[in-house]
Amino acid sequence: MSNDSTVSVNPKDLETFSYDNVIVRNFAWATIIWGIVGFLVGLIIAIQMFAPAYFPFLDVGISYLSFGRLRPLHTNAVIFAFVGNAIFMGVYYSLPRLAKAPMWSILLSKLHFWGWQLIIVSAAVTFPLGLTQGKEYAELIWPIDVAVAVVWVIFGINMLMTLIKRRERHMYVAIWFYIASWVTVAVLHIVNSLVIPYSLLSSYPIYTGVQDALVQWWYGHNAVAFFLTTPFLGLMYYFLPKAANRPVYSYRLSIIHFWSLIFLYIWAGPHHLLYSSTPDWVQSLGTVFSIMLIAPSWGGMINGLLTLRGVWDKVREDPILKFMVVAITAYGMAVFEGPMLSIKSFNALSHFTDWTIAHVHVGALGWNGMLTFAILYWIIPKMWKTDLYSKKLANLHFWIGFLGILIYAAPLYWAGITQGLMWKQFSPDGFLMYRNFLETVTHLVPMYAIRALGGTLFLTGAIVMLYNLIMTMKRGTFMAEETFKAPAMVSSHNEKVNHRWLEGKPMPFLIASLIVILVGGIFEIVPMQVIKSNVPTITSVKPYTPLELHGRDIYIREGCYLCHSQMIRPFRNETERYGEYSKAGEFVYDTPFQWGSKRTGPDLHRIGGKYPHAWHYQHMYDPQSIAPGSIMPRYPWLLENSLDTSHTSNKIRALMTLNFPYPHGYDNVAYIDVQTQAMEIVEDLKISGIETTYDKEIIALIAYLQRLGTDIKGESKPIFSKP
Repeated sequence: MSNDSTVSVNPKDLETFSYDNVIVRNFAWATIIWGIVGFLVGLIIAIQMFAPAYFPFLDVGISYLSFGRLRPLHTNAVIFAFVGNAIFMGVYYSLPRLAKAPMWSILLSKLHFWGWQLIIVSAAVTFPLGLTQGKEYAELIWPIDVAVAVVWVIFGINMLMTLIKRRERHMYVAIWFYIASWVTVAVLHIVNSLVIPYSLLSSYPIYTGVQDALVQWWYGHNAVAFFLTTPFLGLMYYFLPKAANRPVYSYRLSIIHFWSLIFLYIWAGPHHLLYSSTPDWVQSLGTVFSIMLIAPSWGGMINGLLTLRGVWDKVREDPILKFMVVAITAYGMAVFEGPMLSIKSFNALSHFTDWTIAHVHVGALGWNGMLTFAILYWIIPKMWKTDLYSKKLANLHFWIGFLGILIYAAPLYWAGITQGLMWKQFSPDGFLMYRNFLETVTHLVPMYAIRALGGTLFLTGAIVMLYNLIMTMKRGTFMAEETFKAPAMVSSHNEKVNHRWLEGKPMPFLIASLIVILVGGIFEIVPMQVIKSNVPTITSVKPYTPLELHGRDIYIREGCYLCHSQMIRPFRNETERYGEYSKAGEFVYDTPFQWGSKRTGPDLHRIGGKYPHAWHYQHMYDPQSIAPGSIMPRYPWLLENSLDTSHTSNKIRALMTLNFPYPHGYDNVAYIDVQTQAMEIVEDLKISGIETTYDKEIIALIAYLQRLGTDIKGESKPIFSKP
């Protein structure tokens, strides 16, 4: 099956039209620039993980450069800036050529490009400022979320109208993945972004606790599925046959691959919540569907690799095909490892460890990165009507990037397994071998250093590519438009296959895709929202006091959830180290939930009352003075910044909208409780010899940390002032 249909037509029936290469060029430049930015920020935070003392500029005590604020900048830059722009670059190049029609609206194309870049710049500004929603892959604040939805709709309209106005009747397999990706990402983004704003830039999700966790990982996992995977499968189905000059191995396999993949993927999100406080039936669904995903995922990998049958000699010579082979292989590895990690016995060891980080980066660097590089090397010479400046540099980039991935991932796999085993290790006498969590951290520092070396190599390869592509552009002439001829509507040459009917109708195809992906979401999310027995209540659990609420928002702003979990799993080693395992009813007033994804530091769900106020004060100022060898960054600004209480009333009102049981009219007097509780902490600090004032951010953060886990012990039952 080839990309293009070939039929005999009368030359008089041909229509002349042109493809817009300007929008492709713009997205290509954005892909390259934002990719290097994302890789660079990733390298900076990788170095912060092991050696800030040797790089003083990484430990200057400035909030904007802290790990907790740069990490979401890195992930969003790589996912939505680098990968996102690569998707749009590939779609704007391939879709018109497959449809034999120009993009429907040049204006919409421009609005899409500049709107997306504005969103990226907004993220680059807001994350260092601490403006975040604190949800993995969904950290953007609500006004930017609205902008994302608007730009996504603009993209969708342009894409669908191009398909409606197309000249090629048959919609090639790549287009199927484009359509399903667009509609699914729209659903994911809208459902997960529903919030109640309490200020111009800040908000609370409408979901709480267990429900929020399920919605978030239904979104988070499927953001990986339908933003990092299915669009790139569409790009693979177009650019791989083009680069290899071979038809796709199996048309029927592509049909099975597509429909089974989009149906099964949407169910798998709960595998991120195994052994958590979510109901067992949800966890089981996530495991079962994750394991079933191996079949369609490997079907796509096999379809891609077998497309290269007969041209393996060319693969050895052509750097573009080398990049593509590694990309598809990395995809196959990642989609095998994901289901494996969804099995509870594996997850018990891997969850919260660096194993997950390695797994994610094999996909991001190997699958997304290497395929993007291949597409860039293929597209740029085509649009500049020249040959690639240097195949030797492209091959150099390939080997540097490939080695970078290996050197990045291998030590993290080792670190992850080491972490999991050390956390679970008991002595012959039945005591935890490494009760001090810091021992399990310092043991991994050399592995973090090697990881940074791998990231350096990958970044270096991208810079080599930038030079190679710039030199390619200089030696060629850019074609702003490419002119083609085709009849008004070309009929497909194999109408016997039933699936062909659907391939000829973009809107029914979109609706069918929507129905297929909605099934899993409805069956998982709706019962969790409407059946109360899924989240048993605990009468002793109360909403946070206003001061604790402010402290919680500071905790989220500083990205503490990126290194600390608040979910004690029902394992002996965890209950021995942290205390009673976490219950679903404890999180009913947590919005957003704070269960975390990675333990670089210990779990904090039972931290309340474990240490005096003075310990927390000193620990935030200089962690190394409390725990020598700690890699936790310093937060001196918390001791200096005044607490912003201007939105206290708005926060309480927003939470009352979510049926948080604050007294009627409490929003008008909440500031009284802020001052009262803050003064109690200040007086206690004074006894320890620490002089400060009640209006500092550190006081609110201490209040929040001291509250964690105390409700279930019956130690903290806040009494709110009467209005």
